[in-house]
Amino acid sequence: MNYKKTILTSILAGFSIGLGGFIFLSVDNKIIGSALFSLGLFLVLTMGLSLFTGKVCYILKGNIKHNLINIPIIWCGNFIGSFILTSIIKFTRQSEGILENAQAICNVKNQDSYISLFLLGIICNIFIFIAVEEYNKNETVLGKYLAIFLGVMGFILVGSEHCVADMFYYNMAGNYSADMFIRLLIITIGNSVGGVTANFFVSKCWNKIETVTDK
Repeated sequence: MNYKKTILTSILAGFSIGLGGFIFLSVDNKIIGSALFSLGLFLVLTMGLSLFTGKVCYILKGNIKHNLINIPIIWCGNFIGSFILTSIIKFTRQSEGILENAQAICNVKNQDSYISLFLLGIICNIFIFIAVEEYNKNETVLGKYLAIFLGVMGFILVGSEHCVADMFYYNMAGNYSADMFIRLLIITIGNSVGGVTANFFVSKCWNKIETVTDK
């Protein structure tokens, strides 16, 4: 198992999603911000990086033991990547406005119930699975990139919870506490349930369709 590659690609993935979050916090228009946030997932998929929310959708596919070992490494790498970016931003003139916006977002999460965060995490990774699966399987270039664009816009505009994006917001706000890590863990579990469940049902439905078609 090439753990060095996993660590490096996961750090880069966290940094990439952080770039999307940086753009989102820099613009006033939520629609424009959500559209430009898709840069993060675009970089992850086109560069073959390791993003927790994408990889967890396929944790029960292939070498499950290998996947179970890799997933927590990827999560930690994503956190480190987002932390590196926020550390850079805090030394720039952009930090003040970005910091305020990040704190506002974190306050909403911190005042939310655990069950709400969990369910919003599930919903988020349904969007992410759609984006990743379509990017991997869509036969047209336009379809691949529309999947990224619409999937990311979808999870942001409905107000769902993406654990790696939230890592960036919390790191940017410097809002560290035991409760913060509990909330991030709950969102992570929600993302995992959403991604695995979406993959399972899509696979089952596709098998049913192929069976009917063959008959």
